[in-house]
Amino acid sequence: MVRKVSEITVAKAGQAVKPFRPSRWATGLSVATLCGSLCAQSAVSPRAAEDEAHGTDAPPMAAPKGQEEANRAKTPRPAMALKPVEIKASNETELRRLSTAAKIIIGREDIELYGDTTMGELFKRLPGVTVQGRPGRGGAPRMRGLGSGYTQILIDGERVPRGFSLDDLSPEEIERIEILRAPTAETGARAIAGTINIITRGGYSKHVNNVKLGVGWENGQAAPNIAWSRNDAVDDLVYNFSVAASHNVRSNDLVNETLTENLSDGSTVRQSEAVSSTGVRDGLHANARLQWRGSGGDAFTLMPMLAASQNSGDRNTRLTQTAVGTAAELPYDGSMGSTEARFATARLAGVWLHKFDDGANLRLSANAGRSAWTNDSTRQNFSDARGTVAATNQQSEQRDTTLSTQLKYSKTVAEEHSLVTGLELESNRRDETATTLLNGESPLSDFDGNLTASSLRAAVYVQDEWNVNPHWAAHTGLRWEGIGTSGSVSADAPSISNQSQVVSPLFHTVWRPDLASKDQVRLSLTRSYRSPNLQDLIARPSINSMFLNRGANDEVHPDRAGNADLQPELASGLDLAFEHYVSGGGLLSANVFYRQIQNLMRSQTALEVVSWADVPRWVARKQNIGNATTQGIELEAKFRLSEMFATAPKVDVHTNLSLFRSSVDGIAAPNNRLDQQPDGTANIGADYQLTGWPLKVGGNINWTPQFTTRLSDDQTVYQSNKLVADAYALWTISPRYQLRMSVSNFAGRDYVTGGSLLSTNLQGQTLRETTQSVAPSFVSLQVRLEIKL
Repeated sequence: MVRKVSEITVAKAGQAVKPFRPSRWATGLSVATLCGSLCAQSAVSPRAAEDEAHGTDAPPMAAPKGQEEANRAKTPRPAMALKPVEIKASNETELRRLSTAAKIIIGREDIELYGDTTMGELFKRLPGVTVQGRPGRGGAPRMRGLGSGYTQILIDGERVPRGFSLDDLSPEEIERIEILRAPTAETGARAIAGTINIITRGGYSKHVNNVKLGVGWENGQAAPNIAWSRNDAVDDLVYNFSVAASHNVRSNDLVNETLTENLSDGSTVRQSEAVSSTGVRDGLHANARLQWRGSGGDAFTLMPMLAASQNSGDRNTRLTQTAVGTAAELPYDGSMGSTEARFATARLAGVWLHKFDDGANLRLSANAGRSAWTNDSTRQNFSDARGTVAATNQQSEQRDTTLSTQLKYSKTVAEEHSLVTGLELESNRRDETATTLLNGESPLSDFDGNLTASSLRAAVYVQDEWNVNPHWAAHTGLRWEGIGTSGSVSADAPSISNQSQVVSPLFHTVWRPDLASKDQVRLSLTRSYRSPNLQDLIARPSINSMFLNRGANDEVHPDRAGNADLQPELASGLDLAFEHYVSGGGLLSANVFYRQIQNLMRSQTALEVVSWADVPRWVARKQNIGNATTQGIELEAKFRLSEMFATAPKVDVHTNLSLFRSSVDGIAAPNNRLDQQPDGTANIGADYQLTGWPLKVGGNINWTPQFTTRLSDDQTVYQSNKLVADAYALWTISPRYQLRMSVSNFAGRDYVTGGSLLSTNLQGQTLRETTQSVAPSFVSLQVRLEIKL
C-alpha cells in the first residue's frame, strides 16, 4: 500500500510552520494545480486531472498575466516575503478524497504488485468488479456484477475499439486505473454500472528505462512474455513508449451434458459432449506518448497505439447418448474443427491544450482508428455409421474505421465555479465480407457478401464544479447524446436504420462535516443509458453448430440474428457513500447504489420461418422486454494493521465486499435478476515487507458465490461459485534488479455453468432440457525479472 503524506507546508519568517490543506474540490488535483491555486488566489481552474483522465498531462498552472499584475497592485508589500512552498507528493487515496464525483484510483504500485500478465487477472481484485469465465483466466471487467455493455471501458478517455481484448494490454503499460461509480457529463452517460478509465503510461519528468522478462506455466505449457517501457525528454519534448509481447498455449477442455425429458410420454435422452480443445495466442501491443510543452502553458500530445494478435486452435468432440423410452437419433457422434484468427488495431490520437490570458483552457482532441480481423474456421460433424453428417467452412473479414473529435472549454467563474462545456462527434464505419458453406453450399446465401454499417454519435454537455465552502462542494451537469445507425446485412437487402437520443441530468455532491477528521459523505443523482451496439442491431444470422443442416434445431441451441428496432436502456441512479480516511493513507468506505432501468434489453428466443432452413428454426434476438431495478452495497477497507493495533505487525490489508440484488419486472421470483449478476463478490488481501530482508510477500483471495438467473418463466441459467487464490513474492536483488514470483489460482476448481428450459416441440410435446458445462481450471505460475537500465 502506498504510504505518502499529502499536504502543502507554508512558512513565513518568524511564524510556526502549519500545514495548508487545499479545499479545491475538483475531480482530482495535480501538485502543479495546487501550487497554482495557492499562488494565484484560485484564479485558474484546476483542470489538470480532467485532462489526465483523457490521456493528457496538463502543463503546470500559472496565473494569467493580467491577474498577476492585479494581484501585485492589490497586495501591500510585506516586510518579509513568503519562503518557498514545500510540496509533498499526493497519493491515490488523497486524489480520491479530493474528487467530488465518486472515484477510485488504482496506482502504479498496486497494478504491478502481483506481477499479473493480463488485465483480467488484475481486474478481479478491484472493488465491486467481477470477471467472466474460468477462474484464473481473467476476462472482461464488469462493475456491480452487471453484464456486457453496462460498464463503460475507456483507454485514455477513448472508448475501446470493437474486437479489442483488454488482455492484449499488458499491465506494464498502465499508469493508473480510474473507477467512476457514477457517470459525469464529461466522461459520458453510457455507464449504467460505472466507468473504468485505463490511463497508459507517459508524461513523466524523470528518466525511465525498464525491461521485464517473464515466463509463466499453466497445465505444463510455458508462456513467455516481455515488456519494455522508456521515458525521457529532449528539450521541450517528453516522450514515452511501452511495448509488450506474449505467447501462450492453453487447454480449453470441457464436458457438456444435456438431459432432455419428454414430459408427455416419460422418455428421456441424456447426451454428453466431451470437448478437447487447445488454443495458441501470440500478442503484441505498443503505445507511445509524445508531448511538447510550449510557452504560456500550451501543450500538444500525440498518442499512437498498435495492437495485434494471432489465435489458432483445434477442437475435437465426442458425443455419446443414453435414451430411456423413445429412442432418439444422435445428431452426430463427433466433430473435428480448427480456427485461425488474426486481429489488428491502430489508433492515433492528438490533443492540443491552450491556455488563455483570462485563465480559461481550451482542449481540442482528435482520434483516428482502424481495426481489422480475419477468421477462418472449419468444422466437420461425423457419424460412425453414416460418415460425414455436416461439413462447414466459415470465412470472414471485418474492418472498423473510427473518427472522433472532442472540443472542451473550461474556465473558473466567480472564483468558486469551475465551468466546463464540450462537444463530441464520432463516426464509425464497418465493412464485413463473410461466407458460410455447409457441405459445399451456402445456407446463408441471402446474407453472404458485403455488410456495410455506419453510426454517427454526437454529444453536447455542460457541467459546473462549485466549491460552495470548505465543507461542501457540488458538481452538476447536463448531457445530450444522439446516435444514428444504418446499414444492411447483405448487398441486396434493404437498408436498416435506428435512431436514439438521451438527455442525462447529473448531480454529485460531497459534504465534510469535520475538516480535521477527513470524514465525508457523497451523494450522486444520475441518469445513464446503455445503447445497443451494431452487432445487436444489424447482424448476419449465425447458425448453431449443433444443428448445421437445413432441418430443425431446438430452443436450447438457437440460431442468432440482429434486431433493428432495439431502443437504448435508460437508468435513473442514486449513489450514497460514507468515507473515513485513516492515517498512513488508509480508508474505510461504504457505498450504496440503486438503479431503475427502463427498456431492458434481453435475448429472446422464438420459432421463426427462415430462409436457411426447410422448417421453422429457433432464433435468438435481443428485445426490449420491460423494466428492472438493481441495488447493492459496496464496502472497502485499506489500512496498515499496526496503525489499528499497536502490537500488530506492519501488514498492509486491503479488502472489499460487494453485495448485489436485482429484479426484472414481468418475470416471477425467485432469481429474476439481471443477466450474469451474482449476489456479490469479495476480496481479502495482505502484503508484508519482511523486516531486515529485501523481500515482500502477499496474497489475495477472490470469491464470487454461485447464482441462478431466471430469464423467463420457463428458462433459468446458473453459474458455480468462483474461488481464486493468488500469492506473490518480490525479492529486491539490487536497486536495478527485482525478481517477482507469483502463483495464481493455486486452489483451482472446476467452472460449472448450465441451465434448464421448458419448451414445446413441433409435435406439441412438452420437453424439459437441463444443460451443464464443466470446465477445469489450472494453477498458473509466473516468474519475472525486472530490470532498470
